Amino acid sequence: MHLLSSLWLLAATAEAHYRFSRIVVNGVAETKEWTAVRQTKNYQSNAGVTDVNSPDMRCFQMRPGTSTATIAAGETLGFIAASSVSHFGPVQFYMAKVPESADINTWEPAGNVWFKAAKIDAVKGAGGYTSGPDTWPAYQKQQVEFQIPKNVPSGKYLVRVESIALHQASNPGGAQIYLSCAQINVTGGGNGTPGPLVAFPGAYKSNDPGLIWSYYPVKTSYTAPGPAVWSG
Repeated sequence: MHLLSSLWLLAATAEAHYRFSRIVVNGVAETKEWTAVRQTKNYQSNAGVTDVNSPDMRCFQMRPGTSTATIAAGETLGFIAASSVSHFGPVQFYMAKVPESADINTWEPAGNVWFKAAKIDAVKGAGGYTSGPDTWPAYQKQQVEFQIPKNVPSGKYLVRVESIALHQASNPGGAQIYLSCAQINVTGGGNGTPGPLVAFPGAYKSNDPGLIWSYYPVKTSYTAPGPAVWSG
């Protein structure tokens, strides 16, 4: 009976978590997991990253990439959460340009190579910030998406989706970060210079205000961690 209870608890915990394993390009979803998305270490457990100083903060990957999706600058790229974004918190999207001489399947995005392309942040209500979907637009959604910046230069990129779960983040180290990286080829881009560029690990500290959540007293301000979104 004890073994059955433990197995049930493990299954329930995994079900409450999630992974981003497929992308959607202009409304067309991939039918198989880990196609343009590099397979992550949580492909079975669905667990998040809790150590912001870990190299897992880059792509959380366990295997090199195998495929690259093509999308035009200005078009919409989405990530599908299996089974949904089941914890409240912000969702952010970073991009890193792959050097022309590098193999996109094996390139390691270390150093200051990432810029923030978009974010789905908290929305303040009349009573402040809550832990529900009224504050967090991405919460309980199966798909999150953003527009590839129109002025981003053409080329191959890693696109990093990041959902920061704050439900246990009352103390530093309690935030759970669910992330993965998609491999894309951007066409029809512009001549912008994306920035500021940051590194993972390095962009976040465990005590960043955006990684800490207080149920009481009710928060009156919230800003997701990391740099500002590149304005293009």
